[in-house]
Amino acid sequence: MGKIQNNKNQNEISNDNTILNEDGENAVKELGNTNKLYKSGILPINIIGEIEGHTDLGSGRKATKYEHIIPLIIEAEENDDIKGVLLTLNTMGGDVEAGLAISELIAGMTKPSVSLVLGGGHSIGVPLAVCTDYSFIAPTATMTVHPIRTNGLVIGVAQSFDYFKRMQERIVSFVVSHSNIKQKDFMDLMLNDEELANDIGSILIGEKAVRTGLINEVGSIGCALKKLKELCLDNTKDL
Repeated sequence: MGKIQNNKNQNEISNDNTILNEDGENAVKELGNTNKLYKSGILPINIIGEIEGHTDLGSGRKATKYEHIIPLIIEAEENDDIKGVLLTLNTMGGDVEAGLAISELIAGMTKPSVSLVLGGGHSIGVPLAVCTDYSFIAPTATMTVHPIRTNGLVIGVAQSFDYFKRMQERIVSFVVSHSNIKQKDFMDLMLNDEELANDIGSILIGEKAVRTGLINEVGSIGCALKKLKELCLDNTKDL
């Protein structure tokens, strides 16, 4: 993946006031991200489909690869031309450790970040939705909160269940510390056995996600960009 370049001699200035790197034309198809740095200094990062971790999901499945996203986040932190990050989500979830790794990186940035849940921010998409400085959810978007799951062979011993418990605690701790939801309320949503037909958990749609304290505000792209620009301006004043 090519680095985001900001030297005019190495880039093409497009008609929509964006700076496009040399690999930009293929970036959406190959990486799911445009690699465009807008003149306002905002870098969009998209989490689309299933979050792929250490196992290749195959070409027939839409996936966001963590090895593509992590360099973008590091670039955003290091590049002085990038003032903030807009994280857009439409994901079913996926690999827990990959999702947490991305979430921790974004949460640790010194530059402002705003998330926007569009369509869905399910499962490990929940920590990703709350890892930014401020979060939005579209009115019709949904978030599914449920306990950790696993596929494949599980050795039925106490150590296995203890591992799952500790993994679950990592997720709960991260979500509670990066949102306004109380731990008891989040656990109640996660262990709800009255809402999903073949599982336990809860589905939060738009305003409900805000009422629980999980997401800051209902809104779409205009609201998210406006808030991010405000945070970027405040961050510049503090320097």
